[in-house]
Amino acid sequence: MCHLLSLRYVLMPKSLKITTYLSLLFLLVVLGLLYAGYHFSSASIHELLTENRRLSRAIHNLTAEEQIGYATLEGQQINAAGTLVSQVRLVQTAIGDSQQILSEQLFEIAGDVIHFDALIVKFSDAYVHDGRERALYLWRRIYGEAEAPTEGQLITSGIRAPNRYEAITQSLRLNERQQFWQSIWNLANDPNALKDYGVRAVYGNPIYFKMQPDRVYLFKINSSGQLFPEIIYRY
Repeated sequence: MCHLLSLRYVLMPKSLKITTYLSLLFLLVVLGLLYAGYHFSSASIHELLTENRRLSRAIHNLTAEEQIGYATLEGQQINAAGTLVSQVRLVQTAIGDSQQILSEQLFEIAGDVIHFDALIVKFSDAYVHDGRERALYLWRRIYGEAEAPTEGQLITSGIRAPNRYEAITQSLRLNERQQFWQSIWNLANDPNALKDYGVRAVYGNPIYFKMQPDRVYLFKINSSGQLFPEIIYRY
């Protein structure tokens, strides 16, 4: 077989030989660039977590427990198909200032039992070097009781840095920011990817409850990565 292939190559016209050679060379270059890009990306996020002191300090300064936002039921109606539809407002607030609104979104969700799905990222006590864990959250999606999670509406895009964690973003160089947050978001698909570097994602059941119009649902997170609601009444 090898002899036949060699013979065919010898009998090829010269122009075809050159084209074949260039095609193979181009393929090798592309494969090399893809490998180098993958290797560089993987190495870089590891370097950020192990060598960037500004990043480590920003994560260390995450507060132990705080209010991260709230949700309200703005209205309900029955659609043409006879399904109850709820208008849900989700507000995200700034660190240390619950009055400062960072984002505000309005969703229409089938039903009145609403699920709020978040990715919780925990930094180990060994990483922050003070015997206490730190955690941050990334809202993923929102959906109704009769919907599958994969059918939920996106709350935050998985390619952008959350406004809430500006201090973490600012600790990185411009060319590092997208890479860092993209790697953190990827923990949703591979929660063990960065465990050797003091980072792990924790999954639990999404927060869900039957929403009522006379209440405000405050979302809080503690240092252990527990995301929970606190209900207050509107008058």
